[in-house]
Amino acid sequence: MDFLRWLFEAQIPLGGSALVLREVLGNIFGLLSALGGMRRKVWAWPIGIVGNILLLTVFLGNVFGAAAPATLWGQAARQVMFIAVAVYGWYRWQQGRQSSSQGRAIVPGWASNKVRIALGGAMVAGTAALTPLFDALGSYPPVWADAWTFMGSLLATYGMARGWTEFWLIWVAVDIVGVPLLFSAGYYASAVMYLFYGFFTLAGFFVWWRAEKRERAGRDASTPDIAVPAGAGR
Repeated sequence: MDFLRWLFEAQIPLGGSALVLREVLGNIFGLLSALGGMRRKVWAWPIGIVGNILLLTVFLGNVFGAAAPATLWGQAARQVMFIAVAVYGWYRWQQGRQSSSQGRAIVPGWASNKVRIALGGAMVAGTAALTPLFDALGSYPPVWADAWTFMGSLLATYGMARGWTEFWLIWVAVDIVGVPLLFSAGYYASAVMYLFYGFFTLAGFFVWWRAEKRERAGRDASTPDIAVPAGAGR
């Protein structure tokens, strides 16, 4: 209990203000998860879940009695979403690793044009639908930005679980909106991490792109890996 009390109350002095330790730790776990995802390692999912739990308590602000800068319902809700989708991704990548003769968790692939259109439509429609809901809950303005980061995070995480290389570009779209939002709301540790993610996700995109080209060339078409995205080629 003493450790939990310390974890919830601990802050890191920074100039005239302070950073919430849970926010810093949550983003560190998130970075480790992203690194594991780039390397297509199954452990990326459970590591990410730990970070999601920590950040959930941060973005709920005063709900947990913490001196957080502001309550961001979209950011909090996406941590719950991350955990749910991570369980799916964890299972899918684990199954892929067990069935792959080379022990790889996932084989990167491109989504079909139909899937890409569906992803774009879901991004716009979901943002429009969630904005009034988050506004009613009192999320920090501009509320549409909070809704945008939620929807983008949902689609990107699902895309990662399916092995769609485009998921990295969805993260870039999330970071472009999320960085200014987090800075304005006072979540400086998360904002800096989002800024770093923006460059990191671009690197991840090219890593997966090269891996997809390399592994597609050597893949036996008669025995496709079960981890190949189901939407590819449809």
